[in-house]
Amino acid sequence: MEEEKINVLVVEDEASIRKFISINLNREGFAVVEADSGEAAIEMVKIFQPAVIILDVMLPGIDGFEVCTQIREKMPNAVIIMLTARSQDMDKIMGLELGADDYMIKPFNPLELIARIRANLRKMQKVAVIRDQWISFAGLKLDLDGQRFYKKNIEIELTPTEFAIMKVLMKNPGKAYSRDDILNLVWGENYFGDMKTVDVHIRRLREKIEDNPSDPQYIETVWGFGYRLRRDQ
Repeated sequence: MEEEKINVLVVEDEASIRKFISINLNREGFAVVEADSGEAAIEMVKIFQPAVIILDVMLPGIDGFEVCTQIREKMPNAVIIMLTARSQDMDKIMGLELGADDYMIKPFNPLELIARIRANLRKMQKVAVIRDQWISFAGLKLDLDGQRFYKKNIEIELTPTEFAIMKVLMKNPGKAYSRDDILNLVWGENYFGDMKTVDVHIRRLREKIEDNPSDPQYIETVWGFGYRLRRDQ
C-alpha cells in the first residue's frame, strides 16, 4: 500500500521562491499546495489541513506573524517553519514567540529545509508513540496519549515543540539540561538551528505555565548552562 503523503502549505509571495520550494518538496514525496498571500494561506489551511506550513514573514496584506498567530490558534499541532531575511534577527525571535516551531534564513539550501521539516515531524511522532501514559509532577500533568498539558487540572494549550520540551523536563525533575541537550532531545541531533531557539520556547512556556514568568517557580534557569524543572515545589 502506498504511504500517505504529508500535506505541506508553502506561503510565499515571490513566485520563483515559492515554486523552487514546492518543486523540491514534491521531489521528496510531500503533497504541496501554495499560497501567495496571508489571506490565501488562512483559507488554504481550512481546506487543505496541512501538517506543515512554510511561512514567509514578509507577505502582502496580512503579514506572516499574523498568519502564524491565526494558524496556531486553529491548528495547535501543525509544524510552522518561518522564512526570514538574513539580517532580521528580531523576525526569528518574533516568529518563535508567536508559536512557530522553527525558522529558515533566506537564501537557504532546500535540502536543509527538508531536513528541518523531517526533524520537526519526528519530534511530533516521538510525542505520539507512547500511549495511555501520564507524567505528573507538582501539579503539572502531561497526557502523552492525548498530547495535552494540565496545570492544577486546568488544561493549557501547548505547541508540539513546547509539549516536547515539557516532556523532557518533567521526566527528570531537578536534572539540569544544557541548551544543546534540549536541542538534541527535542529537535534531533542533526538539527541545524541555534541555542536561541531553546531560549525563546522556554520563555513562551513560562508565559503559559508560570504564575509570574519573571519569577519562575517551575522552569528554572541554570545560569551559563541551560534549564531544569525545580524539585522544591
